[in-house]
Amino acid sequence: MVQDDPKILVSTDWLAAHLKDPDLRLLDASWFLPGTDRDPRAEYEEAHIPGARFFDIDDVSDARSDLPHMVPPTEKFMSRMRAMGVGDGHQVVVYDSHGIFSAPRVWWLFKLMGQDNIAVLDGGLPKWQAEGRPVEDMPPMIRDRHMTVRRQNHRVRDVTQVATASKLGSATILDARATARFRGEAPEPREGLRAGHIPGSQNVPYTELLTDQGTMKGPDDLRAVLDAAGADLSKPIITTCGSGVSAAIINLALERIGVTDHALYDGSWTEWGAFPTVPVATGDA
Repeated sequence: MVQDDPKILVSTDWLAAHLKDPDLRLLDASWFLPGTDRDPRAEYEEAHIPGARFFDIDDVSDARSDLPHMVPPTEKFMSRMRAMGVGDGHQVVVYDSHGIFSAPRVWWLFKLMGQDNIAVLDGGLPKWQAEGRPVEDMPPMIRDRHMTVRRQNHRVRDVTQVATASKLGSATILDARATARFRGEAPEPREGLRAGHIPGSQNVPYTELLTDQGTMKGPDDLRAVLDAAGADLSKPIITTCGSGVSAAIINLALERIGVTDHALYDGSWTEWGAFPTVPVATGDA
């Protein structure tokens, strides 16, 4: 049973009770890995939780970067949110069509932009639909709303900062990718990347933070997963993954257990694996 916290994680029961609140803003942040042949916007248009807006992770990003869905400039984030009718005074709930996969990335992005009143829907659209709750195919009525953004730079890390942390051991680096990718035993879904992981990082596959039903495990179980991975939670924590999406699931889990000194490596393996001057480790080392 999820402990509802409108700044971290809320249940389908909580959302159902608040669905008609005038200041609730619901975001469908579904996103799929390259090669899955699924269109999140088309799926949103076919069926979404009533009132939800579609949040396009690839569009609300830095178009100047060669890397996928990097953090957008503050002005672009503000203008996109205004166009979506999301702004000051709103309680935001974000979900995705996996259960918990891409929604935490948007939760983290809002936190980076100084927006605290945002939660991930535990179990997402699959749990909502499995419970027989309503969906619709109508776009919501949108009114502009200004958003005041105060970017929290301590929540994000770049390749130079991560390389320093890796070399000095000054932070705990947690990698959310599958174990075979972490060890360098499986190919990356994006071409041209070296296989392996950031030296000194530890593997916490995001799937281990979730139940078989696609909800987030409870705090005790989350701590057990992190302990088993050898994660030192007394140090600042940097999360990483393939392209900065599933890493945010670790950030969400850390927040849920009361660990607040954590940041996300935005470029993640798409940047590190292509960067010729940074070292790569393989195996468990």
